[in-house]
Amino acid sequence: MSDLILYQRDYCHLCDLALAVMAAARAPDFDSAWVDDSDELEQRYGTRLPVLRDARDGRELDWPFDAAAVHAFLKMSP
Repeated sequence: MSDLILYQRDYCHLCDLALAVMAAARAPDFDSAWVDDSDELEQRYGTRLPVLRDARDGRELDWPFDAAAVHAFLKMSP
C-alpha cells in the first residue's frame, strides 16, 4: 500500500486529467480510492475531486494541480 492516495470517481474527466498530471510529474506509486464506493468519502470529498492525499501526514492537494504543484507537494513530505 502506498502512502499517496488519489481520491477520484468513475467517469470524471478531471480525474483523468489528474492521472495524466501524475504521470507527467513522474509521481511515485500511488493508490486510487473511489469516492463513489463510500458514503464517508463522498461526504468528505464531494465536489473537491480529484484530491491527492499523503497518508503519512494527512496533507491534501486539491484539484486543480499541475506537475510543478505535485513536485512541490512531494518535496514537503516527511
